[in-house]
Amino acid sequence: MDSMELPIEKTSSDKETVAVEVNELQEALDGYVLNPALYPNNAQGLKTTADGKYVLIPQPTDSPRDPLNWSPRKKALMLGIIAYIAALADYTGKFYAQSLHLETLLTARQYGGTAIITVIPQAAQWQMTQPAVQRAVVGNIFAIGACGLFVVAFASYFGRLPVTLVFQAVFFATCAWSAAATSFNSYLAARIVNGLFCSVGQGGAMMWIKDLFFFHEHPRAINYVEFAIITSPYLGPLITAFIVSGTTWRWAFWLCTILAGISLVLVFFLDETLYDRSTPAEKRAATGSRAQRLLGIEQAKSLRQRSFARSMLRPAVAISKLPVLLTVVYYFLNFAWVIGLNTTVSIWLTEYYAFTPRGIGYFYFFGIIGPLLGWFIGHWMHDAVGRFYARRYGRIDPEARLIIAYPATLLLFIAVLVIGFALQHRWHWIILAVFSCVQTIGVMIVTTAINAYLLDCYPEGSGEVGAWITASRNWAGFMATFIQIEWVTSAGAARAFGAQGGITIASMLILVVLQLFGKRIRKVQGRMVFDKVA
Repeated sequence: MDSMELPIEKTSSDKETVAVEVNELQEALDGYVLNPALYPNNAQGLKTTADGKYVLIPQPTDSPRDPLNWSPRKKALMLGIIAYIAALADYTGKFYAQSLHLETLLTARQYGGTAIITVIPQAAQWQMTQPAVQRAVVGNIFAIGACGLFVVAFASYFGRLPVTLVFQAVFFATCAWSAAATSFNSYLAARIVNGLFCSVGQGGAMMWIKDLFFFHEHPRAINYVEFAIITSPYLGPLITAFIVSGTTWRWAFWLCTILAGISLVLVFFLDETLYDRSTPAEKRAATGSRAQRLLGIEQAKSLRQRSFARSMLRPAVAISKLPVLLTVVYYFLNFAWVIGLNTTVSIWLTEYYAFTPRGIGYFYFFGIIGPLLGWFIGHWMHDAVGRFYARRYGRIDPEARLIIAYPATLLLFIAVLVIGFALQHRWHWIILAVFSCVQTIGVMIVTTAINAYLLDCYPEGSGEVGAWITASRNWAGFMATFIQIEWVTSAGAARAFGAQGGITIASMLILVVLQLFGKRIRKVQGRMVFDKVA
C-alpha cells in the first residue's frame, strides 16, 4: 500500500446523499475496510487517498492543525527524527558495553594473558569488583525498559512535544555526567537517571506514528522506525571496535553526548501531534506559536480536559488487555536470544576464533545487513499480506498482521539452532555471521508485525502498547545478558542455544492463540477505556 500520500476529500455533489461514517474503534473490532466500493454509496462523503484507492482511517478533520493533514514532507521529517531519537537508547548502551569489553581485550593482549579479560577498566580505576561496577549497567538497562511507560503517560497529559524536549535534555545531560563522573556513586546515579530518560523515542514512537499516519500507512512507518531501533545495538560495537584502541571508556560517553546533543537540537524541528478529533473546532484552544507548543504552554490550555491520575494509569489499562500481555510475552521470549547473542558474541569470537577488536568490528556488519534485508522484505511483505487478506475477506483484521510473524519466527529458530552448533563444534566464523544475520532479519520482521498488530487492535492506546513492547525488548535483554555466558559455559553452546530455539518455536503457540481467539478476546474485554480510570 502506498504511503505518504496527501489526503483529499471526495464528497458527493448530491447534497441529499447521507455521508457514510467510519468508526475507527469499531473497525478495530470488526476489521478495517479500506476499499471505497465496499461502503454504502461507494463511500460518498468519506475522505480517501488522492487516487481514491483507500478510505482514510481515521477520517481527518478539515483543520490544518490536524497532524493527519500535514504534508508528506513534514510527516517524513518528523518520522526520521523520531527514528534517530529512538535509535540512541540502545546505541549508547551497547556502545558503552562494547567499549569496556574491547578495552579489556586490548589490555589483556598488552600483558599477554587472558585472565584480565573479564576485568572492567572502571573496576580497576575505582578499586571495586566487577560485579559491583556492573550494577550501573544493570540499573541502566532496567530503567530503559521502564522509561517508555512514563513517557506515554506524561505525553498523554502534557503533550508529545514538551515531554520529548524534557526527556532529551536530561538524556543529553546524563550522557555528559556519565563521561565526567569521578566516583562510582556519581557514575551509578548518572546511568540510572540516563536510563529513565533515554528511551523517549523508543517508548513513544508508536503514538507519534498513530498521530501522523493513516491505517494503511502504519506498517511502513513502523518498519522505518524499527529498522533504526534494531540496527542501533550493532552500530555501537561496530564503531567502537575501530576507535577504542586509542581512547578510554570515557570517550564512549563523550561521543554519546555529541549524538544526544544532535537529537536535542532535532527536537526543535518536531511539532505537537496530540490532537483530539472528538472536540469540536469551536471548543479547541487558539493556536499558539511553535515555542509555546515546545514549552507546553499551548497544551496547558486544555489540561483541565484531562486527568493526571488517569493519564498515569494508562499503561496499566493497556497491559490488562490479554492480547497485549500475550504479545509482550511472545516478544520477550524471542528478543531475549537476539540480545543474548549480541552482547556475548565478541567473547566467543575472541576465545574460539582469536578475533582482534578490529575483526570484531567487521563481524558486526551482520547487524547492519540483516535489519536492512528485514526492512526491505517487510517494506513489501507487510502490505502484500494486508492486500491479500483484504481481497479474500473484504477487510483487514488486526490478526492478519501476525501472518508474516510465523515464517519470521521460524527464521529465528533456525538461526539460534545453527549458531549453537557452530559454536559447539567451532564451525567457520562465516556461518556465525550468516546466521546472526538471519536472526536479525527474523526479529526485524517480527517487531514490525507485532507493533502493527497491537496498533490495529487498540488504536486508542497506541503509545501504551508501543511502550510495553519497548519494555519487553529491554527487559528481555536485561535477562539474557545475565544468563547467557554462564548458560553456554555450563551446558555447552549446542544445548544452551538448542533450549533457546525450543523456547522460540514454542512461542509460536501464542501466535496461534491470538489468531484463533484474539478477536473474541478483544470483544469480551472491550476497548481501552482511559477516562473511567481513577
